Amino acid sequence: MKTADTMLDIRYRPGPGRVILTGTQALIRLLLAQRRRDAASGLNTAGFLSGYRGSPLGAVDIQAHAAAALLAAEGIVFRPGVNEDLAMTAIWGTQIVPLFPGATHQGVFAMWYGKGPGVDRSGDALKHANYAGTTRHGGVLVVAGDDHAAKSSTVAHQSEPALIAAGVPVLAPSSVADILELGLYGWAASRHSGLYVGFKTVEEIIDCTASVETGLDVPIILPDIDPDSVAMRLHEPVLAQEARVLGLRRPALMDFVAANRINRIVEPAPGARLGIVTAGKSFLDVEQARADLGLGFARVLKLGMTWPVEPGIVRDFARGLEEIVVVEEKAPVIEDQLRAILYGMAGAPRIVGKRDETGATLFRAESDLSAADVTLGLGRRAQRLLPDEAREAALAHLAATIEAGHALDFGAHRVPHFCAGCPHNTSTKVPEGSRAMAGIGCHFMATWMDRATDVYSHMGGEGAAWIGQAPFTTERHVFANIGDGTYHHSGLLAIRAAIAAGVNITYRVLFNDAVAMTGGQHVDGPLSVPQITRELAAEGVRRIEVVTDEPEKYQGVADLAPGVRVSHRRELDAIQRAIREIPGVTAIVYDQTCATEKRRRRKRGTMADPAKRAFINKRVCEGCGDCSLVSNCIAVVPVETPFGRKRAIDQSACNKDFSCVEGFCPSFVTVHGGGLKRPEATRAAPPDDLPEPALPPPEWDMVVAGIGGTGVVTIGALLGMAAHLDGTPVSVVDVLGLAQKGGAVVSHLRFGAAAGAAQALRVPAGRANLLLGCDALVAGERETLDCLGEQTRAVVNLHETITGEFTRNPAFSLPMARLRQSLARRVGEAHLDTIEATAIATALMGDAIATNLFLLGYAWQ
Repeated sequence: MKTADTMLDIRYRPGPGRVILTGTQALIRLLLAQRRRDAASGLNTAGFLSGYRGSPLGAVDIQAHAAAALLAAEGIVFRPGVNEDLAMTAIWGTQIVPLFPGATHQGVFAMWYGKGPGVDRSGDALKHANYAGTTRHGGVLVVAGDDHAAKSSTVAHQSEPALIAAGVPVLAPSSVADILELGLYGWAASRHSGLYVGFKTVEEIIDCTASVETGLDVPIILPDIDPDSVAMRLHEPVLAQEARVLGLRRPALMDFVAANRINRIVEPAPGARLGIVTAGKSFLDVEQARADLGLGFARVLKLGMTWPVEPGIVRDFARGLEEIVVVEEKAPVIEDQLRAILYGMAGAPRIVGKRDETGATLFRAESDLSAADVTLGLGRRAQRLLPDEAREAALAHLAATIEAGHALDFGAHRVPHFCAGCPHNTSTKVPEGSRAMAGIGCHFMATWMDRATDVYSHMGGEGAAWIGQAPFTTERHVFANIGDGTYHHSGLLAIRAAIAAGVNITYRVLFNDAVAMTGGQHVDGPLSVPQITRELAAEGVRRIEVVTDEPEKYQGVADLAPGVRVSHRRELDAIQRAIREIPGVTAIVYDQTCATEKRRRRKRGTMADPAKRAFINKRVCEGCGDCSLVSNCIAVVPVETPFGRKRAIDQSACNKDFSCVEGFCPSFVTVHGGGLKRPEATRAAPPDDLPEPALPPPEWDMVVAGIGGTGVVTIGALLGMAAHLDGTPVSVVDVLGLAQKGGAVVSHLRFGAAAGAAQALRVPAGRANLLLGCDALVAGERETLDCLGEQTRAVVNLHETITGEFTRNPAFSLPMARLRQSLARRVGEAHLDTIEATAIATALMGDAIATNLFLLGYAWQ
């Protein structure tokens, strides 16, 4: 194919073609597609985007800002919300536009976004807005981001129950391409029915990068209806609203869904005895199972709308079936509706899903479902109806593959930790005799460190649990951590509640000038340390202290609240010991910029990079670990020498926080001026006799396992773009969780037919052709081991990258020999290549950040 234009605009350019998009970028393209569709129909509409970031929808605002010029040119306004429910209320306002004089457009189509807990907290606003309705040329899409396995959430969540409670129908896209199609149907359904339309997304869809066809015609059929009968009305009595929702709008929705085949029988299988009903991400897992087990004899119904399920297609689908297996994650939303629809139908098939006919678990309701879970479950049901020896052998092989991976996992895991130089390394310390309550944000990770930090709450409830505990305990005081983003979102109300209750609590407002948890965005709105101190003082906080790593920057600052003292972070312990003795609500505002954001800004030239570095003299170091204890920093690493274990500063990881030099140790050397010496090796010309690598087969599955923040996702992005430019179908799924905080990250890359077909987005159990183990520990974790089989080639970096445990245990080391042994047992010694990639890449390039790309090149050769 002709090499594509790779500029940002190509992702959003109108017209047909193949582009590479993430799920998040597909949402941005969807907004543009709706506006262009309206323009082509002669409609003068505008668009509106608002919500609040949170995984898996943590980058919607980043992508919207990146495409700001394109959005503005199409009349689409982006207004990030201070919190989810206020954003929902703003969305409500867009539908009011044509009902008042002065409207500049015929209607405004709107998109709200937020993670599952944000849907929950917005329930009141959502129900009010949904019952009020939409306008004929408006429409609302409610994009909910669900984290079924709580990979980066404090609670596992599923949005359907909350959306259903608000009377909001739910669409469930199964792929990036599905987002572009179902989204247009969603807005059309919202306009036609007068209802808001939910749009359920999960990590595997939103964090997927795929090469997709765009500009395809999406024919929309509008059944006959009086638009005014369902549209929003001013001053409508409350019960009249409810009557229209139930009596007019929902039937109109059902007519639209049926007319446009939102739910489709994708495999009719005449004469079938077994039927499968599924939706969303689970549809791809079902298709993977059908391909692997030869289940072409089963009838398959893919639901585009999971609630309310349109009864007509269910009855048509069920005729002649002996059994229907419902495959869905979490609660039985679809399964329960199918039972209600088919109740009393002559010859109705047996329905199984969460449990089989004996009450035994078939597809668990907790966590999420893997492709292997779905394959094993469907395989058992298929064998019950139509036994087959080859299928039985395939199921046994799959079960053995998973069991082998589990047996080799010996429990060592890369747990996320504060980044090198993170402010929370210091700000979350608790004085002896006290404890702290955790909050939402990166600082939540203090709960699994030795920091006397335990109880946590939902976002905005930080510290409020103490109001209920305080009257019934002899404990006099607690600290509560609250991030600046959470404070601005809704957390100030918790502080107000504590003041009203008269409890003794010190809020530590952690001002790090970035929403680091979701990508380093700025807080949505003006927020500064002086402003926070004035707000706290106005609320009635008894004592306010500012603690910072740069007290000099407050010289001449006159707008702090009266009586506020600014101190260096070295004084934190003394300040906390004193402030906990003061009755009532007190506060410490800890001001230090996010370390990762500092690094980004220094690279961009927007923040000064101090010409200063810390080193450890190994001959003086006694290996006591005091520097790690003081700094809690993962840039302090072990070095094995003939004289025993010593310490060093990983200059590639160091973010120049310099808290490590505060330890009581003569081995530290601080160098002022100059920079790191460039290694001699980088001046050598590369060899010109490298053999040309053999190309892999057209279908190729690859797993990249490494550490968040080291460029694992970059590997997937590079290979994904390369495949796209080559015209090869590709999908890349990044399993992140809290990975950007030094935890495990695994990327699943599928090339060729496997990527182009409707099959599982993650590499199925035992199917990987290549494991690129950028970190041996993540490569040896169970989730990675499950993907490996006898055909897998594994290329693994054997460099020991220490975990956060080392900051607390000076003797801690990784079981590198056992990790290598596990991988060798899994793929075979002949298929395992290990290399000290970090040392070589650092010697070549002067920075360990080159490690993963070096390892990729090694694997390629």
